[in-house]
Order: sequence, then C-alpha cells, then structure tokens
Amino acid sequence: MRVAVIGGGPGGLYFAALAKQLSPSWEITVWERNAPDDTFGFGVVFSDETLDGIAQADARIFEAMSADFARWSDIDVRYKGSVLTSGGHGFAALGRKRLLQILQQRCAALEVDVRYRTQAPPVEELSARYDLVVAGDGVRSATRAAYADTFGPDLDERNCRYMWLGTDKVFEAFTFIVAEGDFGTLQVHAYPFDGTRSTFIVEIDEQAWRRAGFDRFAARDHPPGTSDEESIRLCEEILAEHLDGHRLLPNNSKWIRFTTVRNRTWRHGNVVLLGDAAHTAHFSIGSGTKLAMEDSLALAACLHEHADVTTALAAYEAERKPVVESTQRAAQASLEWFENVGRYTGQDPHQFAFNLLTRSRRVTYDNLRVRDQEFTDVVDTWHADDTARALPQAGRPGLPPMLRPFRLGGLHLRNRVVAPPTALYTARDGVPGDFDLVHLATQAIGGSGLVLAGMTAVSPEGRATTGCPGLYTDEQEAAWRGIAAFVHQQSDTCLGIQLTHAGRRAATGIPRPDGSATPLGAGGWPLVAASALGWDEHSTVPRAATRQDMDTITRDFVAAAGRADRAGFDVLELQYGHGHLMSGFLSPLTNLRTDAYGGTLEGRMRFPLEVLRAVRDVWPTGKALVVRISAADWAEGGTTEAEAVEIARALGEAGADAIDVSTGEVVAHQRPRYGRSYQTPYADLIRNATGLPTIAVGAISTYDDVNSIILAGRADLCAVGRAQLHDPLWTLHAAAAQGYSGPAAPWPTAWKAGSGRPPAARTDRVPPRLQLLREPTAPVHQRWLPPAPAAACTAAH
Repeated sequence: MRVAVIGGGPGGLYFAALAKQLSPSWEITVWERNAPDDTFGFGVVFSDETLDGIAQADARIFEAMSADFARWSDIDVRYKGSVLTSGGHGFAALGRKRLLQILQQRCAALEVDVRYRTQAPPVEELSARYDLVVAGDGVRSATRAAYADTFGPDLDERNCRYMWLGTDKVFEAFTFIVAEGDFGTLQVHAYPFDGTRSTFIVEIDEQAWRRAGFDRFAARDHPPGTSDEESIRLCEEILAEHLDGHRLLPNNSKWIRFTTVRNRTWRHGNVVLLGDAAHTAHFSIGSGTKLAMEDSLALAACLHEHADVTTALAAYEAERKPVVESTQRAAQASLEWFENVGRYTGQDPHQFAFNLLTRSRRVTYDNLRVRDQEFTDVVDTWHADDTARALPQAGRPGLPPMLRPFRLGGLHLRNRVVAPPTALYTARDGVPGDFDLVHLATQAIGGSGLVLAGMTAVSPEGRATTGCPGLYTDEQEAAWRGIAAFVHQQSDTCLGIQLTHAGRRAATGIPRPDGSATPLGAGGWPLVAASALGWDEHSTVPRAATRQDMDTITRDFVAAAGRADRAGFDVLELQYGHGHLMSGFLSPLTNLRTDAYGGTLEGRMRFPLEVLRAVRDVWPTGKALVVRISAADWAEGGTTEAEAVEIARALGEAGADAIDVSTGEVVAHQRPRYGRSYQTPYADLIRNATGLPTIAVGAISTYDDVNSIILAGRADLCAVGRAQLHDPLWTLHAAAAQGYSGPAAPWPTAWKAGSGRPPAARTDRVPPRLQLLREPTAPVHQRWLPPAPAAACTAAH
C-alpha cells in the first residue's frame, strides 16, 4: 500500500504514525511545505474523551503529550468588573509547536518519509501514483478546490474579526473576557498551555472593529510571516486591566474572519479529506487540532479494518461525519452567541456567566450542576431573588427555574411551562367537542402554567381545514365556555386560545401523518391573502385582499376576541406566523402588494398592526394578549433577523404583552435547520433586543433544556409541544424528577397517590462496597499553576 499525505500538521502526522503502526509494510510519504520548526498558533486544547482515544491508540504519543500538559478544570468569566468561576470542566492544553515535535519524532521513529520544505505534487499526479491520498492541507485546501464538484464545499465566512495571539501572562483557567468600550464589545478566549504562556484570541464584530479603528491598521500591507503590530498594541491598551502588565505575543497574527467549512462528501476516488480541509468548528467550542486527530484515528482504523480503500473511506466518512456535524452544530450556536455578545451585555453578571457557559446547548443546567453545584446554586439564588423582586410570592430559593412564577400581562402564571396551541382537527362545523375538552383539561391538570387551544378560526373562510374549531357562532362560543369552565374547575392553570385566519393556507383537507394536505378545491371555500399566490403549484390561488376584505377580517377578529373573553379564556394569542393571513402580509416572500399594505416593512406591518390595535381595544387589560410570529422564513429573501426584531417591537407598542416566537411554515420551499431547541435563538434575539417577554418554541423536550433557557435569559416561557403530547403530565413528572412538590406544579387530589416515582427494576438495590481504599473525589476547582523553576545551585570549591 502506497499512501501520500498532503500536509504535515498534527492531523497528517498523527494519521501517518497510526497507519504505519498498524501496517508497518505500508509506504507512507508526507509532504509539508514548511520547515519542521515552523509553526503558527500557540496552544491547543483537548477533551478528556479525545485524550482517552489518543492514549489507547498510541501510548508513546500520549505519554509525551501528558508530560507537557497544562491541566485545569475551571472556567473564569470576566465581565463588568466581576469574575465568576465555574469548575469541574476538565481541560488539557499543549503548545502546538511541542505537539508537532512529538508527532514528528514519532513519525521518524516509525520511519515515515516526511518531506519538509517540500510542496506536494499536484493531487491528480498523487492520485495516479499512490493507492491513497490523504489531504490534510487545511482551511484553504488546494485538494478540495481541485475536486470541488465532488466534495461540494460550503465555506461560510462569518462576520466577526479575530486575531490569534499569545501572551506571557499565564492564566490559571480557561478565561473568557468581555470588555466594553465606546466602540462596542470585544471578547477574549484565553487559556494556558505551558508554564510561561497562554493562548489569547481576541474577537470583535465588524462594526465595533471599525469603530475602534482596527480597520486603519488592517488596511496596511502585512507581508506573510509578519503581524499587525499596531492592532496588537491597541488590544494591549484596551485589555490592560486583564493583562496585568504582560505583553501580547504575535505569530503571523492578523485580523481574519472565521470560515466554517462543510463538504457534501469527504472522498473522491482514492482521495480523502481530513481535518480543516473537510470541516472546521469555531474555536470557542474546541480545537480544530482535536477534530483532525480524531479524524486521523478513525481513518487509520477504518483502513485497517476493511480490505479495500473504497470501502474503508466510505466507513471513515460514515463514522466521522455525524460526529463532526454534531460538533459543528454546537460550534455554530457558540459562534453565533459570540457574534451577538452585545445582545447580552445588559444582563446581570450571574446570568451572563450562565448564559455564556450554556451557549452551545451541550452544557445545560443539570450538566452544570453536576460539574459545579456551588456555581449553579449561586446563579439559581440570583434568579430566584430577581423573580421575587417582580413577584413577591415567587417562592423559595432553590425552586427550579421552570417552576418559578411569571407575570404575563395582567396574569400570574405559576410556572414557566406552556402547552402550545395544537391543531387537533376534531371539530365539526367549527364546534369543539369532547376531544378538545379532554385534551385541554389533561394539559391543564398536567401542570403547565399556561395551556393554549389551537388554530381557532375567526370566520368560516378563515379555517385551515374542515376539522378546525372556530369562534364565530353562538354555538361555538357556548362549547368553548363549557370547556373553559371545566378546565378552571379542575386547575388554576391559565387557559388561552389562539385566533387565526388561515389566509392562503385555508380550505385544505386534514393533514396526513407527514404533515402534507390536499386542497379541497371545488369542495372548499374562497381564499383571501395578502397577494394572489398559492401555497404551492397544486394549491388554490387566493385573491388579494381588498380594503373591504381587510375591514371585514378586522371585525371578525374583534368579534372572536369578544367571544373568547365571554367564554372565559385568560389569554388570547393572535396567529401572525406560519403562513396564515397575517403572516402573509408580514413576509416579503408572500406580500407582493404595491399599495400602502406592501413594499417596505412599514407597509407590510400596517394591516397586522391595525388588527392587533382593534383587538387590544376590546381585550381586557387584566388578561394577556400574545402574538405568535414566524421570526424566520427559512428561505432566501425572507424575513431577516433585523425585521423580526422590528416586527416584534411594533407588536409590543401596539399592545402585545408577549411574543410567541416560532419560525417557518411561511413558504412551501422552506429549508429549516431542525435540531434540539432550534428556534430558541429567535426568542433569545427578540427578548434581548426589545425587552419584550418571549415564549420559546420548537423541539424543547426536557426540563433540563427549559431550566437552561429560562436561567440564561433566552426566553421567559417555554412551550413544550410534542413531549406533552407524549406525556400530558410532563410538567408534573418533571417537577417530581427534580424533587419538587408544591403549588408550582400541584397534583390533582384524586391522583396524589401517583405523584411519586413508581419503583422500577432493581431500583431498591444497595450496592456493596468493593473497594478497600476509596479513591479521593476529584476537586471541582483546579487551576493551572505552573511548576516553579528549579532553584539554581552554587557549589563552593
């Protein structure tokens, strides 16, 4: 087997060493254009999981690395003059130059042919001459560019500028610094990697970067190998209080933007990508070196396990790609958090630190409590005190964040969990029936602070399907009144109803299990929308709403709101998202009008705001009025984040007490980025940009995630949808799992006997002691304290 490796960085060298160990007869050649002692960057960080893999794969490399590791477990967050420390995280860092030396020495010992100061031949030539070509040629991979049609690269260059530096200040922990100035906000990611130096990455968004004057220095010519010294000196001035007289150390350091690299596939024939050539993940979540070395381990193993190269490369990609994509999702969330860090600089230091630590959604409330209970308790106590300032009856400290009360408009919700509006499709002629009663009563008894009835039409023409309920006749009002009365008799849960006009999404059949539905066609009713655009090529084309239509629809919403009040609902939600009529006016993809109700955002908002103001005039101030929006259309040319903020702000000024922040379902060609709590960032955006209370929705299913979202200040309430359909007593069970029983999640008297967790198999077993001497518990807080240099000795002769 003849193997060519392009790039003698950590990934390429580690692969060569592992492959040579597994197959000593292989001929492995590595091309590295730099000298062996050339290196860029400073320290690299490894997780315990990765180190376990390195230890198992090559004990000699691991032992050499371990001898020079800087190890610590603390994270310090420096913000607004305070330092908050969270422990129990576990880090090991090493100088990149030392890592390369270890790998170079190991390759030499294994007789790998490493050709330094040598440009690799063209990849086409290598592919023809060798059985396998491993391309570890970095972010700007020439290999990837040569076969771009196959690899399908997606290079996402981000907005912030950053500069990779070192410092002779030895930090004792992973340190996040957030510094504010007239220019805006600048953040630092710093960590030690040996006894004399630390990595020091400065990051700042584009606008603040320009306001600070960095653009003047960056515009000057900085030849390869030189650094932007003027920018570095300015960084020293801005960050002087954190450097304590120490200097920033450059190494080919210039302002750059981070590029997230993704590829459709990592292989082309006998050519395979590795490390940064295949993928990158933002430095705030981990190390590209770590990912590259994990790639190397998996690739060497797959080549050893499979008989031919084609099968081995397919197995490598199948094994590694899901791992990398998971890391990239977390890294993307972290990257976007730091890009928008200015959104959170009004937060209290306790909440800010918790928000920062949980930014990627990999670290959560429960996870952080396991790592460092003391830190989590401190943040918890702050949040309980903050809640108590607004609601003196907020309850005892230590109450999980999801179970703390909240004031929504004129209402007092006993906890932060919402059972969102669910389309049941069980109504007849718009009249809700027994299933609606059972559904809403069960959700209320199940412990949620707020339960919403879903997709209730304000007129016959506003129904999405024949199975949707309405609130436009006396019979419907009477049915809803009976349901509301029963729910209120059984529970103190607040009950709400969502009012809508489905617009161009009206007059379809009951959706199939996959969510698709067939237009009713001739058996339906006339459709009205912002513009004459059908939902898709198979749908009925609506007529564009006239002024007379808008007046009629406004009266329908007002009348339905009056009926909702008389029926006994506590909360009214207006559906302004998901492609329904009001959503159709708000989105530039569905509003093509040329009159005063189209064009600019102001024009597109005009009719929805008219309806909201009219409803606000009749809806009691002692109750609550919520508006649901789609904050993103998930399609090119759709609503922008800035527009979503302006829409929410205008809705708040027109009388909305809170914004229920959803996304998508505005156009059929949407491409959502689904994932755990994937819509929460939009609730976060709107809450922290406008100050309006928000409800987070979308793939939120664990109480740990709800606690994390609430405590971090990303939303005020969390809608838990499918999880509550799976378990209508979700909130009660979540409270019990957290050891809580009390008024925030009260069990019905008739069910009280079931409020404790039933015993499961072997849960009563008490394990025997099988250790003569117990190992001491690892300390929660571990700082990096470099070993003192050996004292100089003098001898008298």
